[in-house]
Amino acid sequence: MTTLWRDKYLLSDTDQPTMMEDFRPAETDYAALDLKTFEAIETEALFHAIDFSTTEIGRLSVYRSLARPEWDAERLQQKQHALREIESSPQLREALIAYVKQIASGEKSLKYLLYGEFTGGLATDEPSSRTDKLEFGGYGYRQFQDGTQFAVDLIENAGRLPQPQSEYLRSLLDAIREFGQSRIYDLMKGPVYSSGGKFKTQQEKPRRHLYSRFHPSLFKIMPTLIFFAAGYGMLFFFENFMPQFNASYIGYGILALTVPVFPIILLAMGVSDRDSIIYPLRKQFRESPELAKAMEALGLIDELLSFHHYGESIPGDKTLPEILDDKQHRLVIQHAKNPLLIKYIPDYVPNDIELDQTGRVLIITGPNSGGKTAYCKTIVQIQLLGQIGCYIPAKRGLLTPAEHIYYQVPDPGQLSAAMGRFGHELQRTREIFFNATPRSLVVLDELSEGTTFEEKMTISEYILKGFHKLGASTLLVTHNHELCDRLQSDGIGRYLQVEFLPDGPSHRLIAGISTVSHADRVASAIGFSQKDVEAHLEKQGELS
Repeated sequence: MTTLWRDKYLLSDTDQPTMMEDFRPAETDYAALDLKTFEAIETEALFHAIDFSTTEIGRLSVYRSLARPEWDAERLQQKQHALREIESSPQLREALIAYVKQIASGEKSLKYLLYGEFTGGLATDEPSSRTDKLEFGGYGYRQFQDGTQFAVDLIENAGRLPQPQSEYLRSLLDAIREFGQSRIYDLMKGPVYSSGGKFKTQQEKPRRHLYSRFHPSLFKIMPTLIFFAAGYGMLFFFENFMPQFNASYIGYGILALTVPVFPIILLAMGVSDRDSIIYPLRKQFRESPELAKAMEALGLIDELLSFHHYGESIPGDKTLPEILDDKQHRLVIQHAKNPLLIKYIPDYVPNDIELDQTGRVLIITGPNSGGKTAYCKTIVQIQLLGQIGCYIPAKRGLLTPAEHIYYQVPDPGQLSAAMGRFGHELQRTREIFFNATPRSLVVLDELSEGTTFEEKMTISEYILKGFHKLGASTLLVTHNHELCDRLQSDGIGRYLQVEFLPDGPSHRLIAGISTVSHADRVASAIGFSQKDVEAHLEKQGELS
């Protein structure tokens, strides 16, 4: 659980929010999402739709969940249980919301302490705007006070929270409370005693050893008293024991000389505190597994609250789908709506989704602009939301977490002289096929374009039959009804078509195979029909 803390949250050494793009899958990453799928299904937009987090680490937790979705069914079930408890218990929910809000106000101070660079001089509260690093004036005293106070607040406020019933939420609070029992927390809470580069808590400090107590302030009472006592001592000495040297003038002269020296001594003590105490201590803080787990837990609590707020924002039906632990992928949803479009289209037309043993290969046909791509994105986005433990916009549903989710779309931007459109598309299909498993969800938005009709038929047929034998849930969007006829004759696939009414597509998918693309309607809608072309030519002829 410490990957987020160490690799992303802590290792960001700027004041800007950690670049969440670092979680984006790599080109060769074949985890649950690969990079092309991540971009094709609009994962970034989906993140902005569901992110209601309060803390930076909570925001990173939400983003990480989408970029690297969980496929452990038991953990997802526990996460859902926690979300249901938050929804059903107003007392627990309000306590958690207040807790995260209180903690969020001091979150930056911890990062300032752990990764600030303290350049000396008069202390400042805000990082310098002249550099991309976390640079502060002063010696880190203010950041030490604020950062360690954040840790104290994290623990003390958690102690006032009601005990949840769900195992997942209990484990998160336990991780925070366990940090409160650690040595690192005792050092952060203070007081800290130091000697020879070693640090002791109050409980650890030996009674008979000379450990000095660290005071996170440039103005220290004891050194100040000693310094001025020495000056007055010299004045007393000259006045009482060496009157022949006009002691009053010499004594006061020495005392006067100590005044400008005093700030130099203070600055030297600041440098010493920074280099021998604050920097070494924060290194221990950064490497603490207990602190890492506590911060991870805070982010995951904030993530749960974010999911709850998203659920409240969904217009119409919402549900937490039943999570199945099957050997093959399944996704069955009633009245599914697109998570990104429902907020902008109040009368969005819902559709059912059935990807199971009887319909593992689903082939969708229909006119252009009829909603085929929107339906496919709805399927994948709902799978992704369900697979991170979040609400989905639907009446009810069930799903098996997918080991891999693939979405193939034409990508002309990747063409090269060595490989044309067909080669690039076929290479992408090959990547998907050889990495897919029976617990995979695959969407192919058109297939084998850029070649002759006969070759397209042959290649598409053996690819679809291959996915069928593999057992992955596979969707194909196509205008090729002849391919549908071939596959249907072999008993492969379930077939849906866009319902088309006299005034246009209804965006509802019904059983069947569409044999008409209605391309003329699309051409007319954009002003490029045969009639439009002929009218333009006639006008040009008149002008000439």
